[in-house]
Amino acid sequence: MVKRTAFVTGAGSGIGREIAKLLASRGMALIVADINKEGAAETVSQIKGNDGEAVAVHCDVTSLESVKKAVQESVEAFGKIDVLVNNAGWDKVEPFLKSEPDTWKKIIDINLMGQIHTCKEILPLMIEIGYGKVVNIASDAARVGSSGEAVYSAAKGGVVALTKTLAREMARHKININCVAPGPSDTPLFQEIGSYNEGLAGALEKAIPFRRLAQPQDIAGAVAYFVSDDAGYVTGQTLSVSGGLTML
Repeated sequence: MVKRTAFVTGAGSGIGREIAKLLASRGMALIVADINKEGAAETVSQIKGNDGEAVAVHCDVTSLESVKKAVQESVEAFGKIDVLVNNAGWDKVEPFLKSEPDTWKKIIDINLMGQIHTCKEILPLMIEIGYGKVVNIASDAARVGSSGEAVYSAAKGGVVALTKTLAREMARHKININCVAPGPSDTPLFQEIGSYNEGLAGALEKAIPFRRLAQPQDIAGAVAYFVSDDAGYVTGQTLSVSGGLTML
């Protein structure tokens, strides 16, 4: 069996770390890409501790030059990139009319432009080897909206549209491109957001049919499906992982 190599952004913590660990446990070599070098190194340590193969690369997804360098280092390490998981993300919850342009730019640069940058650099490598799986992490906020997350919802809506269009363009190269849209998830980012709104987690848990927030492992499982051979005929799709909070 051919050993696949996966490039996962934002893999130094939270959902990205769990995605990297799960893919490694299924036999992939992992490129742990993150702006946080310490977090990336810890993810690599955990993967190697379970007899997996991984390297850490510094990657600021908002910078095309940084992405180029990270991709070059990845190819030098493993020779190819078969799988791309665009997980890196960030948000600040606040009413739209109280938000400021600097915040808008940061949200769009990380959540949307970051995915555009990695796709621009990695898709040509996939075309060259005749194989590729891309999973873009969006959010259910893109599909139903979310109070206090107007620009984030817009950026993630862009991710969904990007996924569909690239899926059409890349189909002739036999590259699958899909999207996972998490609902509220128990991650470091959510805990940071929750500090703005006491009781947010409790209110969400009451609204979610499964009566709990998503765990990073829940999202990782959906990603693992999309990059597996089982999803070989699936492309351009958006899968909500929300415990039933949204049913579209």
